[in-house]
Amino acid sequence: MWRSLIRRSIAGKPGGGYPAATEDGPDRMTKRSSTPETAVEDGIDFGFRTVRRGEKAGLVRDVFDSVATRYDIMNDLMSGGVHRLWKAALVDWMAPQPYQHLVDLAGGTGDISLRFLLAGGGTAAVTDINEAMLNAGRQRRDLGKVADRLTWCVGNAESLPFENACADFVTIAFGLRNVTDRDAAIAEAHRILKPGGRFLCLEFSQVDSAVLARLYDAWSFNVLPRLGQLVAGDADSYRYLVESIRTFPAPEVLADMFAGAGFAQVRVRRLSGGIACIHSGWKLD
Repeated sequence: MWRSLIRRSIAGKPGGGYPAATEDGPDRMTKRSSTPETAVEDGIDFGFRTVRRGEKAGLVRDVFDSVATRYDIMNDLMSGGVHRLWKAALVDWMAPQPYQHLVDLAGGTGDISLRFLLAGGGTAAVTDINEAMLNAGRQRRDLGKVADRLTWCVGNAESLPFENACADFVTIAFGLRNVTDRDAAIAEAHRILKPGGRFLCLEFSQVDSAVLARLYDAWSFNVLPRLGQLVAGDADSYRYLVESIRTFPAPEVLADMFAGAGFAQVRVRRLSGGIACIHSGWKLD
């Protein structure tokens, strides 16, 4: 199915002006911020550095080329395996059905797509700008009987090679902070969703507790680059990944970005004291 839908659309950025709301846990609503995401003219964040907008995609590609073969094991080491619980929470919130189709942006080695299919989803397309990450995913030993329901596609989240209104779900997990034009990626998610479809973003966020924040910073800046050097032979790439978390927009700002792209009923679920968040929005038209 997906191969027939991989055809570049010329549709423009969707409009819309649905109000957004954020959710801290299942029942508590928090006020949205009106602060937009900003960047220096002709510049964009790459960790704590500012680089030319046209350079970021190549720099990000170099990072993941370097770590692709050790990416999954590093995720377990960096998070103590907790990333598995976060991803399980994402898929659980989706409640996949056999007739539903997923496009997973910045899908890397296919973790989210695999979970979606094993939880009862129909088909999935793993889309990533980085061929090395997709190749690592294709070699996974746990694809089993779902391999024939998976499509692997090189594609940029800012300009997706899919038809309009072709997906029931679009997800991006720990990838949006690596995108140069995040507004464009969110708009593309809206474009390829069917009416009634849903976009979910799992991403690192801002820690709620000052004590936890100090511990988290100590682990992130002191331990993770050393782990990266020891396991993946690359401290700099993991230093960038840590820095990219700190420069990512606050949950309220990202909720505004969802609403600006036309998503309705925007919700935020904070995980592990705010270390990660899931943003969810629906395409109603």
